[in-house]
Parts: sequence; C-alpha cells; structure tokens
Amino acid sequence: MPTAKLTASLLEKTTCPKDKAKIDLIDTEVHGLVAEIRRQGTGTYYLRYTDHRGKRRYHRLGRIGSMSLGDARKAAQKANGRIAMGHDPREEKATQRATPTVSAFIDESFMPYLKSYKRDWYTDWSLIKNHIRPPIGDLHMDEVRRQHLVDLFTRHQVGHKPGSTNRVIVLVRHLFNCAVKWEVPGVTKNPSKGIPLVANENQRQRFLTVEEAQRLMAAVEQSDSPMLKYIVAMLLLTGARRNEVLHARWQDIDFNSRQWLIPKTKSARTRYIPLSDAALRLIEQVPRVEGCEYIFANPKTGKPFVQIWYPWDTARKRAGLDDLRIHDLRHSYASFLVNAGRSLYEVQHLLGHARPVTTQRYAHLAQETLFEASNQAAAAMGDCVMPAMGRGVHLIRNQPAG
Repeated sequence: MPTAKLTASLLEKTTCPKDKAKIDLIDTEVHGLVAEIRRQGTGTYYLRYTDHRGKRRYHRLGRIGSMSLGDARKAAQKANGRIAMGHDPREEKATQRATPTVSAFIDESFMPYLKSYKRDWYTDWSLIKNHIRPPIGDLHMDEVRRQHLVDLFTRHQVGHKPGSTNRVIVLVRHLFNCAVKWEVPGVTKNPSKGIPLVANENQRQRFLTVEEAQRLMAAVEQSDSPMLKYIVAMLLLTGARRNEVLHARWQDIDFNSRQWLIPKTKSARTRYIPLSDAALRLIEQVPRVEGCEYIFANPKTGKPFVQIWYPWDTARKRAGLDDLRIHDLRHSYASFLVNAGRSLYEVQHLLGHARPVTTQRYAHLAQETLFEASNQAAAAMGDCVMPAMGRGVHLIRNQPAG
C-alpha cells in the first residue's frame, strides 16, 4: 500500500491499475488517513484505525471531490482524538443510524408502554399528538436539546393554564427517562432534566365540607343515571381516582380481607385500598349486571362508563357546587382523613401517592388539626394553669449583687 504526502494534484493524477478494483494511498501527514481510488475514477477518504479489540477498521470520511483534502485531514485528526479517548467512529456511526426519531420512538416503544399500564393513556396521547410531536417529532432522539424543550414548553404556556403545561413537562420527562432506561441508541441523558415546572400560584385547593358532601349526595340520588350515586359515594369513601372506580371489578374485591385490588395504577404499580365498613356496605348495595365483571358498569353496555361528565355536571349544579370537579372528591377524602387526625404518612399510602411530596398539599390541613388538638389540650387543663398567667405580665428585674 503506497504512502505519500497527499496533495490535490497527486489525487487528481493517480489512477487505479486496470487489473485492480481500487488502490489506496496512505497519507504521511495525518496518521491513518487513506485515499481510496477506484477503477471507475471515483474516490473516498477513509480513516484506518485499530479498535479496542485489536481489529483494523475503516471509517468513511467523505468522497474525494466533494470533500477537500484539508477537510479530510481535519476530520481524520478529530476522529483520531476521539479514538484516543476510547471512542469508536464506526460504532458511533452505527449508533447514529440506529437512533430513532422522536415520533418513531413514541409510536414503536413509548405509546405501547403507556397503553400497557395506563387506562387513560389517550389523555397522554392527546398531549403528544397536539403539543409534543409537532415541534420535535422529526428530530432524532439524540438531536433534542434542552433549548428545543424550553421553546416547546414556553409556547405551550400561551393559551394554557400552568397545570396543563406542567402535564406536558412531566410527560416529556417520562418519555426521555424511559429512553435512557431502555438504552435507546444515542440517548444517554434526559434533555429535560433541570427544567422546572411552571409556578402555579393559583392552584385550586377545593375540599368539600360535610354539609356540602351531604348536598352532593342528595343531588346524585336524583340523577337520571342510576349508577352515579354509587360511583360518587365510592369516590368519597375511598379517595380512589375516577378511572379506578369506573374500572373496578368484582373479582378485585376481597370481602374477607376487606381490600380492593387496583391492578394498574397511575404509577404503574399494583396497590390495595383498605375498605371501610361504609365502603363494603356500598359495594354490597350496587345492583349487579348479569355476566358483567365490572362493579359500576354502564347498565346499557355492561362495560365501564367512558365518561360521566353530563350526569355529574347536572348533579353538582343541582347541589349548588358548580366549581366542584370529580377529582376534588379525592382531595376531600384526604382532607377528611387529616381533619380526623390521621398522619400525612397514612394519607400518602391510602391515596397511593408514590412520592411523599405529592401529599404535602394537605400539610396545611394537618397544621390546622394540630392547632385544634393544642386548643383541646389547653381546654382540658382549664383554669388550673390560669392563676399563674391571669394577672398580666410581670417583669422580673435583675437584682444588684450583694
């Protein structure tokens, strides 16, 4: 294999012998740079190197004519530097070819995964289809930078509430966390890491009072949807999520151990909800649909309700609770727990929160309960401590030593 200091004129006048398919010229200026001249007159720059297994490899740099000799030397030097640091150009190129676009990863891996454990996966799909895929779907996974995502989230804030934007941020985080965990080619870190959620100072904290809960139950009793009263009562008595109740099955209720199995939760984990006496009595009162596995099934279809918005909206307005959301029943369950003196640890596990920070929204309720407990303690002690305090404040002056 001839060696020479490659020049433009040398490459131009060198031809491949007719009895050979190609001829290689090795540059004496840059280690490993090879110019391959083929019989047809075309040529390619390669970098010849030895990989970490001791095998000789060739890394294609570019076509002679399309790439100048100067650029070929720069590319070869850059590749040599990366090889010295332990990188393999051929493996990196193979990784680049194997790295999917964001859309391909969503279609082939991420959405099938979401569908495997989330009943309300279509909500995530709507966010992906309308807000995530349009701006970054055509990018390869390793091309997505932090600024791409900052721009995506910033644009989404226009015309959307902070809570809606935060759902998009959390979903994008989840998408790239999965890609890193599954070792998707080219994805070694999450570009959304460190991007904070949008501050939501106006986040609603809606809790039912006992009187409001009574008004709501009176309203659902009058509903044209005969199953609504059982669904709302179950939500209030267990703090379960709407879809968990709508998809509850008879086989998941263990009347002996007084537990309700939730096979697939929001955090992709199986959990058990302990059932109170009232919850058990409620379940026993629910009319069974013959041959139907679901407890709160739509009587017309024998399947879970797709939505209960219209009868719910009618009932809440009848009760004078126009601002009440179905999810507020879960918050109300938690508030009743805290006001009954239960700890945030207990609330976390009863609600199935994966992270304690999620339960901290009820911390102010716990503080109010502690104030009430303190007042009860003071009332129990009564006047026995008052004589020492009841005559005003007395200043004790330092007495001179003597």
